[in-house]
Amino acid sequence: MDLQKAIYDDTGYSVERLAALLSPEAQKYLEPMAQKARQITRQRFGNTIQLYAPLYVSNFCVNSCPYCAFNRQSDLPRKRLTIEQACKEADILADDGFRHILIVSGEDTKFVSIPYLAELSQKLREKFSSISIEIYPASTEDYEKLFTAGIDSIAIYQETYDRSDYAKFHKTGPKADYDWRLETLQRAAQAGFRSLGLGFLIGLSDWHAQMQALAQHADYLMKKYWQAKVSFSFPRLRPAENVDEKLFKYMISDTQLVQMMVSLRLCFPDSEIVLSTREKPNFRDNMAQICVTRMSAGSRTNPGGYAQKDESLSQFEIADDRTPDQVAEMLKSKNLQAVWKDWDKAFIK
Repeated sequence: MDLQKAIYDDTGYSVERLAALLSPEAQKYLEPMAQKARQITRQRFGNTIQLYAPLYVSNFCVNSCPYCAFNRQSDLPRKRLTIEQACKEADILADDGFRHILIVSGEDTKFVSIPYLAELSQKLREKFSSISIEIYPASTEDYEKLFTAGIDSIAIYQETYDRSDYAKFHKTGPKADYDWRLETLQRAAQAGFRSLGLGFLIGLSDWHAQMQALAQHADYLMKKYWQAKVSFSFPRLRPAENVDEKLFKYMISDTQLVQMMVSLRLCFPDSEIVLSTREKPNFRDNMAQICVTRMSAGSRTNPGGYAQKDESLSQFEIADDRTPDQVAEMLKSKNLQAVWKDWDKAFIK
């Protein structure tokens, strides 16, 4: 496809269009691509950026993923939060202004069980307008229980869509089942979840092929489960305890990451684009002006990290350690509005 047509024609997603936007030749057109992405983002989402925070409840895990500090072979401090401890962590986030919270856990089903998550959600929904999860894959029946308890959104990364690479990085544990993980968002959508978050770990496989697979996955979900919103995340692998960075053979430059993000904005104009504190402040500040619609702020990636800094094993090192207020002030300085709450369950009553 001609690059000019790929950039400016509002034709939505196609394999050919995305391939053109991701091509090496397209890097010469990155500025007009970014300008078009910015125009679309402001048109569809206004001058707003939704802020959220992750709440890690356990760094125990039964899987042995070599790229993650939580893998079961890491001989490092572990911690699980009781319901009471998790609520105290959440209170800190609520006091900071957050009304969107993301519950995160290693695959620790014996402790972070479906009843645990349901009970925690029932307590948190008094203070938070939206509760999301980023946990292990579950059944449709279990997702129905969580949805009833107040959890309405989910994020889960396939890690890599390349089956051979997936098998190489996930040799043992429940996570070794590629298809069970791939179909997770379908089960969540069937249970009523209103937001489905996709992504792959940037650095494990060739990013061009991963982007095409990600887009096809999103396109399928949008067509089959049109009632739910689809969002894209871009988790670039970060340094972590006991993780050999030589495993990351497909790391990309900032320029390539920008190309990935604006390409998806051009192809999927109504989808949320999420950027976490994995990325450096300057990069996040710039992308907030172009295509990002949701950002984390003040994140801690270890259980208990908000109340007691550095007490337990973190999943990875964050790159942006600014406070929520500092991130909000940055957005204001760029004529953007930090949105702490833009959804209320009263809307569906």
